[in-house]
Amino acid sequence: MTKTAWVFPGQGSQAIGMGIDLQNSPLGKARYEQAADILGWSIVEICQSKEDKLSRTLYTQPCLYVVESILADLLKERGHHPDLLAGHSLGEYVALYTAGVFDFESGLRLVKRRAELMDNASDGMMAALLGFDRDQLEQQIAQTPDVVLANDNNAGQVVISGTPAAVETIMATVKSKRAVKLNVSGAFHSPLMAEAAAEFQLVLDIVSFNTAKIPVSSNVDPEPSTDSATLRERLVQQMTGSVRWREISLKLTEVGIERVVEVGPGKVLTGIIKRTCPNLLLENISTVAELPQ
Repeated sequence: MTKTAWVFPGQGSQAIGMGIDLQNSPLGKARYEQAADILGWSIVEICQSKEDKLSRTLYTQPCLYVVESILADLLKERGHHPDLLAGHSLGEYVALYTAGVFDFESGLRLVKRRAELMDNASDGMMAALLGFDRDQLEQQIAQTPDVVLANDNNAGQVVISGTPAAVETIMATVKSKRAVKLNVSGAFHSPLMAEAAAEFQLVLDIVSFNTAKIPVSSNVDPEPSTDSATLRERLVQQMTGSVRWREISLKLTEVGIERVVEVGPGKVLTGIIKRTCPNLLLENISTVAELPQ
């Protein structure tokens, strides 16, 4: 058997129309109804919104969680089971749900509160850098207060996060092929999210965490774990900690993973994994039609 990992994308992978076909399955229909009761709004309506409400953090994160978790459950229904799980930022919640760490409702309630807190985080900026000198970048970050490496995606693609002045200083001083400010409400995955993280922990503390049935590589610590206390603590750290995706990619090959399936909209994760681990077999499942028979 080919050793397989499932990975789940986070904010930025959403697309208008995603998940609409899932409502035609009994499981998808039931999940969308359950989600509407919890959220007070319709996933299907937001995913089809002409005003592109889907791009707003408040809606993006719950929509991704619900759509990706339905796809994961449909894969399991068809007899497919991964050997390892990981998710990028918001995607980590889907990985933990898929591993049986918490149930669908508990995960969605966590994601709902996370999205509310992050949507209200107005201080700060994030920017993506592509094609840069890593030594220069790390040196400049070390010398510049109030900015951190938020997403270490692969050797040639990172996201920085911090105060607007600090982020713009890095963009101006570090040579890169491309530097793009991200359309987000705050400095996610940085110490500037500490207040939101403290509020979020109050919600996290009342959710029961189970031992994972499948090992999970976390954003703040790529070492796979099934321990409930460890996975909870890593999730506590996630809002202010860096997404160490380059290291997660390397860990995949280290533990013998041969095939990676990105479960969710877009092909962001397989794209960034390919640069770090070119020998892995990469697949994408974002629709019912792409599910294996």
